[in-house]
Amino acid sequence: MNTKPGQGDELTKRRSIFDVLGPGLVTGAADDDPSGIGTYSQVGAQFGYGLAWTMFFGFPLLASIQAICAQIGATTGKGIAQNLRQYYPRALLQAVVVLLLIANVINLGADLGAMAASLVLLMPGPLLLYTFLFGLFSVALETFVSYNRYVSVLKWTTLSLFAYVAVVFVAGVPLGEAVHDTLVPTFTFDKPHTMALVAIFGTTISPYLFFWQAGQEVEEQHRRHVKPLYVSPRSAGRELARIRTDTLVGMAFSHLTALFIIVATAATLHAHGVTDITSAAQAAEALRPIAGDLAFGLFALGIIGTGLLAVPILAGSAAYAVSETFGWTEGLDRKPREAKAFYGVIAVATLAGVALNFLSIDPMKALYWAAVVNGLLAPPLMVITMLIARNPKVMGELVITKKLAFGGWLSTLVMVAVAVLFLWV
Repeated sequence: MNTKPGQGDELTKRRSIFDVLGPGLVTGAADDDPSGIGTYSQVGAQFGYGLAWTMFFGFPLLASIQAICAQIGATTGKGIAQNLRQYYPRALLQAVVVLLLIANVINLGADLGAMAASLVLLMPGPLLLYTFLFGLFSVALETFVSYNRYVSVLKWTTLSLFAYVAVVFVAGVPLGEAVHDTLVPTFTFDKPHTMALVAIFGTTISPYLFFWQAGQEVEEQHRRHVKPLYVSPRSAGRELARIRTDTLVGMAFSHLTALFIIVATAATLHAHGVTDITSAAQAAEALRPIAGDLAFGLFALGIIGTGLLAVPILAGSAAYAVSETFGWTEGLDRKPREAKAFYGVIAVATLAGVALNFLSIDPMKALYWAAVVNGLLAPPLMVITMLIARNPKVMGELVITKKLAFGGWLSTLVMVAVAVLFLWV
């Protein structure tokens, strides 16, 4: 095929940009899972634009801790759990993994249920059957699709988040008011605002993201047949720059999407007196009479798209943690017969999430307890992560910089404060 002068360079540039955006982009997009969409929708409906500023405040915090997790994976060639197993007491590792499994299964159940409820809104049918089929499809995709193709699928699935950008443009948002309230922070120290703040940070900075991004950096090394960075630290600069770019873009994408969800629901639901939202699907349904069928359809489709991205990541992060704990063969680049236990954890975790929808469990209470587990698990895990990242015995010459360490410790202190607030309230 003939190309015009300069066209080949442009294509190469585009491909290189797409290659740079990998684990960080996918991890950031997965942060806006259906349960997260439900949280952001409730915040927008209940408080209008009043808490939109938290997205700007939270961005550097999440970006810092995720960049640290990615650097640990790329430097050591091991995931978070494997480093914990090697350098810290086994009882600590087991406690962390058990809590992670509990939180992930509950999140899986909530996300699968929200996806099915959204599909029922678009195409009426049996809710539980849709839930089961979404779970089965996610397991099959993660197990039987080759890693290279699967990574591409995850990257393209992130585009579903643009549905929420589109919702803002069709919802008639008063831009002046939205921009002012977003850039000028306000906060009232009462129970509703405090609980909302806890919910936002508990949803945004979640332990499963730590395990996933570190594990994916290891997977990328296997895919490209390169050694961990500690082997040749002096040539690691380019790879660390890629990690920084990937993580910054991914977390910015995550927070901008969450901001658009808050703004869209504030401009529609809150402005029309709808202040109590119990699920992402209810948020989509409530939009229809206020913002029209297009906004409703985009919101519902976005829930399904983000769920298809988040469910495999929730199950995959659990599989990384459990496999690294027991020293099992792991990795999405492995064939199912090569990593039976790894893929078994993915299947069991996902189907356990499906099973929760068949029990008489209030989905909002399930999400509440998932937030409790995540909120209490995140601070100690972040402390351990920071100790790993600053330990020369683990990281060699590539311990994280003082600047990145400052961001990581600040993020940790904020999550400690969130946990204390949660227990106090």
